[in-house]
Amino acid sequence: MSLFTSLYSGTSGLLANSEELSTVGDNIANANTIGFKSSRVSFSDQLSQSLLGGGQVGLGSRVQLVQKIITQGALTSTGLATDLAIQGDGLFVVRGQHNGQTGTYYTRAGQFTVDGSGALVNLEGLRVQGYAADSAGVVGTTLGDLDVGKATSQPSATANISLKANLQADAAIPAAWSPANPAGTSNFSTGLTVYDSLGTAHQVDVYFRRTGAGAWEWHALADGGGLTGGTAGTATQIASGTLAFNATGALTSATQASTFNPLNATNPQPLAFDFSAMTQFSAASAVSFASQDGHASGDLAKISIDAMGNVSGAFTNGTSRVLGQVALARFSAPDRVERLGGTLLGATQGSGQATVGAAGAGGRGTLVAGALEQSNVDLAEEFVRMIAAQRGFQANSKTISTADQLLQELMTIKR
Repeated sequence: MSLFTSLYSGTSGLLANSEELSTVGDNIANANTIGFKSSRVSFSDQLSQSLLGGGQVGLGSRVQLVQKIITQGALTSTGLATDLAIQGDGLFVVRGQHNGQTGTYYTRAGQFTVDGSGALVNLEGLRVQGYAADSAGVVGTTLGDLDVGKATSQPSATANISLKANLQADAAIPAAWSPANPAGTSNFSTGLTVYDSLGTAHQVDVYFRRTGAGAWEWHALADGGGLTGGTAGTATQIASGTLAFNATGALTSATQASTFNPLNATNPQPLAFDFSAMTQFSAASAVSFASQDGHASGDLAKISIDAMGNVSGAFTNGTSRVLGQVALARFSAPDRVERLGGTLLGATQGSGQATVGAAGAGGRGTLVAGALEQSNVDLAEEFVRMIAAQRGFQANSKTISTADQLLQELMTIKR
């Protein structure tokens, strides 16, 4: 009977609008949840019954789908280097235990930190997935945990030394060179630090002695305590050579010989001195530039992440290198992934399988470090939807009460 049908139709409307109110409430509750994507309810009509020659009568409505709205949320700066936001398509990949289940999960929430083991993790402790880099900073292709917090920088032995200086052309010629009295038997000196294969620092002083017109000799000395067979406190020559200049003060030739044997390290350690920028003018002797290419070992001081997800480490010895790369996942139907709680998402049959790769490639978005993506919930829109759902619920309840009144009238006919 159609009166009973209207009762069921009204009931279906109550249930559908209740679902809409629940969805709106969920959106509003997560208005401040990082990386949250709002949802909307899609209604459809119920199967209808056909009346012979009289068309069709519907049986009410039903919820067809609760659809995720995959739009970009606003980015908010946090200043934390490990906070990441995705600009565009894609999801972070994390792995670990969630609700008692160990597996791979996906999220837009980039609130990451480095845990005690050195791994990059989310706030639940799930490990961020990416591609590790080798000691030379070359990123690999195997997906796995990003262990970045315990990286170190290996020492590098000095191989090349560069000096740029002017040697005073009219300087007096001192007494014959004596390693025991280097300052008194030279015209000018400068110092720099060089490193052996263990990263041990050695103070090297280079002395320049004028021997004639346009002719100089140089001697590099280091403390014998750091040298094989040396004596602490006694300067030992580790390199020497000659320099020749023309009448315009330009360097025309240079010779050198090196005998650097650092204690307990690689012996001998070749040292190549570059004097190509040296000049001989009448101005006072002075050094304008000195450099060497070695360094000691170093501990990780800070990390930074670029738009492509490359995680770079800066070390206490002044060096830096790429430690790994954050991976992003992309779904062909991202609105069909399922929510698993804790801002985590999982693949479904409807979403398809994730394709994982580097940010900025394969349709995946780029990363913004030191920022987080806010929820895409529009509170004004949600309140409008709430009003519409409320009115729909009230109208459907009115349908039920009206049908009930008519049935009550029908029951009085018999009296």
